Amino acid sequence: MKSSHLAIAMAAILATAACNADKDGANGTAGAAGSSTTTSAPVAPPASGDWTEVVRPTDAGGFVMGNPNAKVKLMEFASMTCPHCGRFDEAAYEPLTQNYVKTGQVSYEFRNFVRDPFDVTASLITRCGGAKTFFPLTNAMYGDQANWIAKIQAATPEQQQALGTLGPDKQFKAIAEMAGFQQWAAMRGIPTAKTDACLTDQKAVDQLVQMNNDAVSQFDIPGTPTFVMNGEVVNMDGVPEAKIWPTLESKIKAAL
Repeated sequence: MKSSHLAIAMAAILATAACNADKDGANGTAGAAGSSTTTSAPVAPPASGDWTEVVRPTDAGGFVMGNPNAKVKLMEFASMTCPHCGRFDEAAYEPLTQNYVKTGQVSYEFRNFVRDPFDVTASLITRCGGAKTFFPLTNAMYGDQANWIAKIQAATPEQQQALGTLGPDKQFKAIAEMAGFQQWAAMRGIPTAKTDACLTDQKAVDQLVQMNNDAVSQFDIPGTPTFVMNGEVVNMDGVPEAKIWPTLESKIKAAL
C-alpha cells in the first residue's frame, strides 16, 4: 500500500526500512551495536507468578512485558501495516508470551516501526490506552489487519486525494474513520473521545518518528519484523516466513 501522495511532514520515516514484502524471510544482521531494553525502577515479581501481567513503557518509547531481569531480553521492531508482522504475531504471540515471558525467562519489548501515515494511525490507536492495553490491542489489531487494510484500500481516489490535503492533526483522524478504528477501539474499552485525543497528539507522533530514527541509527533495521536479542540483531537472512518463529524460538532456547 503506497502512500507517497499523502502530505505529511515525516519524510525521514519513509526513507528507511519497509516490510519485506518481496522477501522469503525477514532480514537482519548479527552483531549490531546498540542498547537493549531500558526501564526505570526495579519491579517485584507478580504475586500470581505470571510475568505477562507486568508491562511498562520503556525509555526508548516501546512497551516491555515480563521480568526486567530475564536472562533473554527480546525486542521486536514491527509495522502495523506489514503482513509479515501480522503473520508472525499470529504464529508467535501465544507461545512466546505463555512459554517464555510468563515464566520470567524472557522479557519482550515491542517497538512500533512506522512506514506511512496508515501505520502511524494504527500505532496511535494501539498505544492509546497505555501499557495496560498495549499488547492486547496490538495483538487484536494484527488479528484484524486484513479487514481494516481492506477498508482503507476500498477508499475512492477522491477520498485518498482528500487525505493529502489535510494536515497531520486531521489526517490521522480521517484515516482512523476510514478504517473504522474509533468503533474498533470503543469495542475494546477505549472511548472515542480518548482515541480522538490520541490521534491528534503531536507528542505521540513525534515519539513514533523518534523510535524510527533510533532504530535505524542503533540497529540499522533492514525491514520488519526485525528482532534484537540481548542487544544483538537476530540474523534471519534466508529464513522462510513460516520458519521465522521456530528459528527465533530455537535461538531463545539456546540463549537460555
